[in-house]
Amino acid sequence: MQNLIAKAQALDEGDPLAPFRNRFHQRDGLIYLDGNSLGCMPLAASQRVRQVLEGEWAEGLITSWLGAQWATAPQRIGDKIAQLIGAQPGEVIAADSTSINIFKALTAALSLRPDRSVILTETTNFPTDSYMMQGIEQFSDGRVKAQKVAPEDVVDAVDESTAAVLLTHVHYKSAAARDLAETTRRIQQAGALAIWDLSHSTGALELDLTAANVDFAVGCGYKFLNGGPGAPAFIYVARRNQHAQSVLSGWFGHAQPFAFDEQYEPAKGADRFLCGTPYVLGLAALEVGVDLMLEADMAQIRAKSVAFGDLLIDAMAPLCDHYGFALTSPSEAKHRGSHVAYAHPHAYAMVQALRELDVIADFRTPDVIRFGLTPLTLRYADIPEAVVRLEQVCRKRSWDKAEYRTLAAVT
Repeated sequence: MQNLIAKAQALDEGDPLAPFRNRFHQRDGLIYLDGNSLGCMPLAASQRVRQVLEGEWAEGLITSWLGAQWATAPQRIGDKIAQLIGAQPGEVIAADSTSINIFKALTAALSLRPDRSVILTETTNFPTDSYMMQGIEQFSDGRVKAQKVAPEDVVDAVDESTAAVLLTHVHYKSAAARDLAETTRRIQQAGALAIWDLSHSTGALELDLTAANVDFAVGCGYKFLNGGPGAPAFIYVARRNQHAQSVLSGWFGHAQPFAFDEQYEPAKGADRFLCGTPYVLGLAALEVGVDLMLEADMAQIRAKSVAFGDLLIDAMAPLCDHYGFALTSPSEAKHRGSHVAYAHPHAYAMVQALRELDVIADFRTPDVIRFGLTPLTLRYADIPEAVVRLEQVCRKRSWDKAEYRTLAAVT
């Protein structure tokens, strides 16, 4: 372990991303390994939200829809996110939640493939992705079929009945990363549309949706984009698909929202994928996080993430041998996103015990500990130090407490 600690210290000394850490709220002593669930708060976020509250809302009132550019925030921030995911201007809208945007993308894809009735995903996908598919099937009274197959079989399962395939680029539990371009190519070769959930990719991996020819994509704003709890999500719609029917035909998706027409007329382009009134406060905080990401170099972010993962796997090897941890993430960095997961029978209790030692990781049922690796807010030295504290939890069996055995409502 001493060799890994020395290696981490040397990496910190030469880290080009190190200055970004000082631009986030950081509590002394805390090692936060859960930024893949909720990113740290940028220091500028509180100032920006206060400006919206005390200036634009309190003083500007309704005039701020134009004067403070509230009305165009979804498009403005969407264009910024587009730069992070390899999309073009006018192809990304920041709005609503990931779940709602999944519904939009799935129903839009169905409208583009009216002769097909199946929407397909993989077993073990993040539940909300599957839930939205199930809801569409139930609402359609069986006209649309939601199907799930094993992850390794999903692409081969695409046939002439498949309208769209919804996949997660980086798996929320294992961090296994799919080949975006090749998987998209194979889905489209079978005549279906490719929809990607980028929630664990955006802001962590280099992405090029244009080069991969992706049809639709969604992602959340509160993980690696550091937009705050419940931050607005985003939807990407390739320009060639922007004529698709937007089933959630809310007033902000109208061609002229303030004409107050009785009949819905969809806006041109991706604007038709807007729905209700923009979440101004949430968008303001999200924009701060996105702007920070745009200042950083995505290649450097990915390189640091890879180094974090390799360092963690090396540091955890003795604990795997002595305390029964099992790596459930890909060992090869090219197949792994920006977290590393381990299975252990007492995973939940260990996560609770770690918090007593100022290490925050997270638990996913039934037995997985995830260590989120956020390059802008973590130091290399945090990685071996977190493992040192976990070894202490194991050695002292400090996880073996009655209060750690009952799952909380939020894990």
